Amino acid sequence: MAPSYDCLFGPLLQPGRRRAVRALGARPGDRVLEVGVGTGLSLGHWHPMADVTGIDFSTSMLERATRLREKRKLAHVELFEMDAQAMTFPDDHFGKVAAMYVVSVVENLEALLREMIRVCRPGGRIAIVNHFEHPHTQLRWGERGLARYAGLLGFNPAIRLERILHAANLRILEVRPVDWLGFWTLVVAEPDK
Repeated sequence: MAPSYDCLFGPLLQPGRRRAVRALGARPGDRVLEVGVGTGLSLGHWHPMADVTGIDFSTSMLERATRLREKRKLAHVELFEMDAQAMTFPDDHFGKVAAMYVVSVVENLEALLREMIRVCRPGGRIAIVNHFEHPHTQLRWGERGLARYAGLLGFNPAIRLERILHAANLRILEVRPVDWLGFWTLVVAEPDK
């Protein structure tokens, strides 16, 4: 997906990226982790004096993110190839953790959440932007029907928001749609440690 990702998902998903970055409110000196940084579409939105770390499992996505970082001279950004379900960062390392459009592509959502909570310091903030099952019954049935085909692309459109809202050690602060159809949702939380 790396070669076509920016064209397909850049403008379409940009409002959610901007809202997640704003919701976390990174300031100078904050340590920020962007889980699933992809091609780096949100890197330019972070505060230029924050220490931003982006990780992704895909080498080809990271290559694009690296080129973007160099082109835009984002010296405050570091990029690493890493599995978000088993990060190598120490506990309580970041004050802000963002996962934008990642929840529906990881193999083990609970492992991802555990890791995000583990690396986020007490009192820190976690922002998740993703598509979750639509609350409208007929749309939800349609999404479930499409789930088997979306799986061919590595995307699961049938994830229930409750899996995030009821996750252990996660205190939910805010839940709101990021687009007028309510197709994508922003969840802001803090680790409950």
